[in-house]
Amino acid sequence: MHSDGWHLTEDVDDFLTRAGDFLRSRPGSHVMQLTWAERVRARGADAFGTEAPVFGVLERAGEVGAAFYRLPPRALGLSPLTPEEADSLAAHLAALGHSLSRVSADHGTATVFAEAWQRHTGATPELRGTRLRLYRLGTLTPPEPLPAGRGRVLGEQDLDQVMFWCGEFAKAVGEDVSISDDTWAGTRFADKRYTLWETPDGTPVSLAGMNPMIGGQIQVDIVYTPAHLRGHGYAGAVTAEVSRAALAAGAREVVLFADLSNRS
Repeated sequence: MHSDGWHLTEDVDDFLTRAGDFLRSRPGSHVMQLTWAERVRARGADAFGTEAPVFGVLERAGEVGAAFYRLPPRALGLSPLTPEEADSLAAHLAALGHSLSRVSADHGTATVFAEAWQRHTGATPELRGTRLRLYRLGTLTPPEPLPAGRGRVLGEQDLDQVMFWCGEFAKAVGEDVSISDDTWAGTRFADKRYTLWETPDGTPVSLAGMNPMIGGQIQVDIVYTPAHLRGHGYAGAVTAEVSRAALAAGAREVVLFADLSNRS
């Protein structure tokens, strides 16, 4: 029996055994913890480099109250934390000698954790990256009118097309990732199902992907339209297509992160 407090493990199955019910009880709030744990479970820890992924669970009286993942060199991904929980985690990680490059969390959690990390390590936090809002699908209402064209699900024969569009998306959002035949399988883009919106003459104009279903939830990720093609409703059309497919696959919830700075 474990004592109360934070418990760290490199065993993703152990993490999901301990925290899975807690994470699935609020899949929207815990979408990133669920997604990355499933990626590690499916691909194996060796697929993420020489430094093993680390997962953590906060337990009190046998109940899970919070969780995190750390996939070096990616950010520490936190479930929602109170100031007290953030302080206890920062103290625990600092005492173990962990170094952190970034933190990914909701705004309140990121703020209190950054403050706690500064107290315990002296590091000065810096606000960087993209601010996102998580949207949950209510009633699916496709854009009206739809732009001319159609959605097409991409298959294995379209891999070069998928890699090109994902590379364009990564550059547009500032992700530090190299996408090629050699690196594709190790990227976060490789395990998605993609749909392309094409104009009537077959020209691709917008791309959307969806993650595998986890805990009854499917995340729409990514959505990308080249800058010169925006404003025609293509992104809305392809997102509706992917959302319809997610519901048809049995998803109880469909969620999407959107960049707050993107007004297009």
